[in-house]
Amino acid sequence: MSKQYLTAHTVDNAHITDIYGIAATQRAVLSVSGSSDIHIHETASTDFALAQSIPKAHKVGAHHISASGDGKIVASAGFGGELKIWALAEETEEWKLSKEMKPGAGEVWAIALSENGKFLAATTSDGRINVWDISGDAPIKIKEYETAGAGAGVFGTSVDLSSNGKFTASGHQNGTVYLFDNELGRLKFCLSGLAKPIRAVAFSPGCTRLAAAGDSGIIAVYDMKHGEQTDNLIGHSAWIMSLSWNSTGEYLLSGSFDGKVKVWSIERGACVATHSETDKALWAVRWLPRTSLSKAEMFVTGGANRSLIFYREASGG
Repeated sequence: MSKQYLTAHTVDNAHITDIYGIAATQRAVLSVSGSSDIHIHETASTDFALAQSIPKAHKVGAHHISASGDGKIVASAGFGGELKIWALAEETEEWKLSKEMKPGAGEVWAIALSENGKFLAATTSDGRINVWDISGDAPIKIKEYETAGAGAGVFGTSVDLSSNGKFTASGHQNGTVYLFDNELGRLKFCLSGLAKPIRAVAFSPGCTRLAAAGDSGIIAVYDMKHGEQTDNLIGHSAWIMSLSWNSTGEYLLSGSFDGKVKVWSIERGACVATHSETDKALWAVRWLPRTSLSKAEMFVTGGANRSLIFYREASGG
């Protein structure tokens, strides 16, 4: 059975350049682009109004943004090599700069925050994965994972932290996916299956599965317990740039270079919805957290058309 999603709202020209990253909290969607500003759109209103704009957040723009599961901390990575940590001031519901990190050239590309916002993982240009504790006044690097074998020294294109904090996953330019055990501080699995660059990796909410996708146009799904590839989701005809699990782990969202966004049923191993509002690249797609104000499932996309497009599950879909 297919699912139906309707275009709930389009924010045209949400940024003046390509939108490269989207983060979603219980209250808002935060987006970054090739321009210097971070924009925050509220999700409680039907017009998804611009609630806050942070001017000159990154001088030459930002390529990744990540939110903690509790929605209180956001991290953004700029093209200048800087990392910025933003905290939500609950009394004003505004985002304020909390910390700025300057790890150095090549030290930061993809980023991911832990559920509680205490830890930040980032990939590097030479294939390492660094994990920082950002809970104190000064960030402390607590782990530095080295990639091994054929993937050693290969650009880290994507990263994710499991919601239970136990694992870090990274995807690399040569198609390799690594899974690290944070408690033991070492490599758990080197996952094969995709021979082309990995653009996105994402843990399921229950930490039982890991999805990876990229230039092959295929989504590989792995079992976390044994590191076995359990499924290939086939349907995209172009590079897959972004992945996002819904809150239950039943559905996976994917955005592609050809402008298509797809919803996948993990149980059926099949695509249940496809939308294409643009023929330009979708750099980022994200499910919105379920709230008491919105019972319908929703997701948002952003990319080269510079717009944020919000989708809502059709009644009875």
